[in-house]
Amino acid sequence: MDAELKNSILKTGTTILGIVCKDGIVMAADRQVTAGNIVMNKNAPKVVQINDYLISSWTGGVADAQRLGKLIAAELKLKELRARAKPTIKQAANLAATITYSSIRQPSMIPNIVGTLVGGFNEDGSTELYTIEPAGGVYKVEDYDANFGSGMPYVLGLLERQYNKDISIKEGVELAKESLKSSTQRDVGSGYGIDIFTITKEGIKKVVEQEIVSEYKDKLNKE
Repeated sequence: MDAELKNSILKTGTTILGIVCKDGIVMAADRQVTAGNIVMNKNAPKVVQINDYLISSWTGGVADAQRLGKLIAAELKLKELRARAKPTIKQAANLAATITYSSIRQPSMIPNIVGTLVGGFNEDGSTELYTIEPAGGVYKVEDYDANFGSGMPYVLGLLERQYNKDISIKEGVELAKESLKSSTQRDVGSGYGIDIFTITKEGIKKVVEQEIVSEYKDKLNKE
């Protein structure tokens, strides 16, 4: 199972990204969905608003990711109704990790492979970002993370050089743009669009929705 998990992680074609800024969090992703060497979808959202205080993004199997998103939304709503208070972002991240942990350890012909980023704001206005590895481990992100998507090596190198702990939300959005553009230029599993959200004490806002369009240029000299 360990070898199968590692091999599957290497095949998760996508780029997801979370950046912790001094005044909030930036979360971003590309839009391409692949099956092996085939592009199956050019307009698939991978960073999604779960509710009014939480955003999640996924890398891995599409069906598993969609199922996880639905379960998180439903379970958080139930928890809110029972406790009469919104769950914390840490609780939401641990819920995602528990579901992922349970799914990967159930005997199945097709293993559940999903890496997740969870970000949002708590009732006191504080913002947090967590990463959940495909095996179910959960870690708080203090700077930036791209989980286990195929675009991870391309964005981490750029972030390592350009990130600083005093970065603003506005600067974080621009850094996320450059990171995703770097990934889509070199990673065959990422492309066709960019979605970027910001998370602050004022709320969640989608600030970038761009489409990457192929353009053919005639390079023949015309007399």
